[in-house]
Amino acid sequence: MTGYGRDAAALAGVQKLRFFPQSVTGGSGARLRSDDGRELIDLSGAWGAASLGYGHPALVAAVSRAVADPAGASVLSSANAPATALAERLLALFPAPWAQKVWLGHSGSDANECALRVARLATGRTGVIAFRGAYHGGTMGSMSVSGHSVHEGADKAAGLIQLAFPDPYRDPPAAGDAVLAGLEARLAEAGPDTVAACFIEPIQSDGGLIVPPPGFLARLAAICARHGILTVCDEVKVGLARSGRLHCFEHEGFRPDILVLGKGLGGGLPLSAVIGPDRVMDCATAFAMQTLHGNPVCAAAGIAVLDTIAAEGLAARAEAQGARLRAGLSRLAARHALIGDVRGRGLALGIELVTDRDVRTPAAPQAAQVVYRAHQLGLVLYYVGMRSNVLELTPPLVLAGDDIAAALDILDHALTDVAAGRVDAGAVRAFAGW
Repeated sequence: MTGYGRDAAALAGVQKLRFFPQSVTGGSGARLRSDDGRELIDLSGAWGAASLGYGHPALVAAVSRAVADPAGASVLSSANAPATALAERLLALFPAPWAQKVWLGHSGSDANECALRVARLATGRTGVIAFRGAYHGGTMGSMSVSGHSVHEGADKAAGLIQLAFPDPYRDPPAAGDAVLAGLEARLAEAGPDTVAACFIEPIQSDGGLIVPPPGFLARLAAICARHGILTVCDEVKVGLARSGRLHCFEHEGFRPDILVLGKGLGGGLPLSAVIGPDRVMDCATAFAMQTLHGNPVCAAAGIAVLDTIAAEGLAARAEAQGARLRAGLSRLAARHALIGDVRGRGLALGIELVTDRDVRTPAAPQAAQVVYRAHQLGLVLYYVGMRSNVLELTPPLVLAGDDIAAALDILDHALTDVAAGRVDAGAVRAFAGW
């Protein structure tokens, strides 16, 4: 039985999001090795989690040392040196004029859930502002403030004010103004002193890699500050150098009260963090904890990731390589009518596929076919978006120029084959995707 067949027989479907029959056995840099011996260029980076790619020497060394001489297993009832050191590094990278603390977790889901719970407890308020299209996680609390279509059946947070996320490709120029005016009206109706927090993605990632209009998030943050509403910036996928700056919110001219990190922070190991004012983060004890939170091996990985981002100038590299990749995608757009829009920042890029550029009809079946065909040709990428028609590129920050050139050639080939009807639509339908 193949690796994919074994996977289908042994692993639960409820934790799977499959786009093609991929089974990997190893990796190096920005490339994966498939169980059939092929090398695959990975433009997903495991949804951005493999920030340093695969097998980076700094990560290997740090994790090996930590595994060989572990400082316990948790921060639940004991301090451990790697967790403390990681928290200190994170505080230094997110400076504030007030005292701050760090919470360490396993994933973006538990981190966003923690942020929601402590914001409510610390403020004594229950209401939450969030956006349609946002994906903040897969736990009950994080789903309760998410607006992605995959969470339509989830119970929503009490007092949730869900806003439209303005999309410069699809919405009129004044859409952001209308959203903020509507928020002011909703706050006047509900009472602003009932709202604890506003959850923001500086790029709405799973909603379709949507970059908000200039100034929109800064104006939103100003409204929240005026009413004592905590701003929670979810940078789980687009933070830590991916956008071309260390923190993605730096592009938007505001500073959130609480910063949520995950995915790339662990370089492929389970690690997340919430950084916020100590009055919020110390509002209770034994309140948001799991046994292996602050695991020293994962914390050591996080330190190695932060060290490598600084030592190798990965924010600047993401900006430069992202510009190179985006320029290549723009050249593809000139040749392929399926491409309606190319957008993003740094190495967080989205390619929206449409069947008609004038009316911008979402090309969901074609998006599924493109990622399927690309995998056959040696390229890993996935699609996202409320309409399932946006190809998402979040490759390792160490992506090389040769990989970019080869990936563009494969994507060109895949787009050509889909447009010519050379992809087996029946085979693609076997994979549910989003």
